[in-house]
Amino acid sequence: MIFEKTSILDMWKIKIKRESDERGSFGRIFCEDLFRINGLESKFIQISSSRSNREGIIRGMHLQHSPSSEVKLVQCIKGGLHDVVCDVRPWSSTYLAKEINILHEQDDQILYIPKGCLHGFQTLQPNTEVYYSISTQYDPINAAGIRYDDPILSIKWPLPPTCISNRDRELPFYTHDFLK
Repeated sequence: MIFEKTSILDMWKIKIKRESDERGSFGRIFCEDLFRINGLESKFIQISSSRSNREGIIRGMHLQHSPSSEVKLVQCIKGGLHDVVCDVRPWSSTYLAKEINILHEQDDQILYIPKGCLHGFQTLQPNTEVYYSISTQYDPINAAGIRYDDPILSIKWPLPPTCISNRDRELPFYTHDFLK
């Protein structure tokens, strides 16, 4: 595994290092020891999947408030997506910075998203599937988010939106007291 820092404090891109032969390839997508050595969260208690049936679907921008703040590992295992992470931690040196990554099933890249960062994506291909490893249980009381079209975050989505959930449409716009 190759760990690469990003433009957001405590966020990482993790590249799967593969060994290949005539059968195909093998690569490690998680190693508790390597995560711990790199100072990263190494306990993930939930793995989830989202499947999107067409391109242009926007999911996000989501996080969980404390005490249920979560670290996420995000990997596109089918299709492709425009992934956006926004740092909304007021104390962070990268406060309000955005990190944008294009993830495809063949790129073998995992994003490590720290607590206090919003996450969302737009599908670039039909039948896109994303795996999430999450460090805490889903907590509907502390589940939160900011609208995908918030003017302060100013996210430039590459495609016109084809579908956005009612929940995501009803999320509030960003205010500086967003994190509790």
